[in-house]
Amino acid sequence: MTRRPMPLTALTLTAVTALSLTACGSDDSSSDKDKIAGADTTDTPSVTATPTASAEAPAAGSERPEIDLPADLSYTFEWPKTGDKDKAAVLSDSQQSIKAVDLATVHQDALDKAYRFYYEGEAAALTEEYIGEYVKAKARVTGAYRYYDAVVNVRAKGRASLVYCEDQSKAFDLYLESKKVNKTPVNKDSYVLYNTQLTKNAKGVWVIERMLTQRGSDQCQP
Repeated sequence: MTRRPMPLTALTLTAVTALSLTACGSDDSSSDKDKIAGADTTDTPSVTATPTASAEAPAAGSERPEIDLPADLSYTFEWPKTGDKDKAAVLSDSQQSIKAVDLATVHQDALDKAYRFYYEGEAAALTEEYIGEYVKAKARVTGAYRYYDAVVNVRAKGRASLVYCEDQSKAFDLYLESKKVNKTPVNKDSYVLYNTQLTKNAKGVWVIERMLTQRGSDQCQP
């Protein structure tokens, strides 16, 4: 969720930027929005899909939606093996929720069922707005994402938090009509810190209710 600042409208949640669109290194300024027309773009890169490094086995329970993404998108989850079934389920569902948002941009559907399976309340509303910006721009994400330094905490009464870093240095925006990619330079803002608040719903799925992000976080720098 992804999730991933692009040179489009930035969405905010409290004082922290949340769920703005992709563009590694963008500052979400008004001048960046002009790039939506396809300025500073290159041909679509050849990015071979690689097996995802899954934290642990998928959570049991309710049947999760199938997430079938294009071959030019790949994900690496350098998340820990916790040895705890609840923490493992949080990591597994969060991993799928990230991919589900990208799938919605691929489908160009701000109400895509897959991401709505994993987001509720405030987070769902912001995610819908985020995806809607991609739909308006006729764009989606492409490239490779890496996730690391995950810390998960499970509390009583089916509540949890997950803090993690995202490396966007090899991920970009693909404009569907022109097939051009907005290749932005790698800088401090290519690394994003996420803080998600989750709850376990009646189906046994860990869904995201709130998400805060900090672009350029010192905690996530390589």
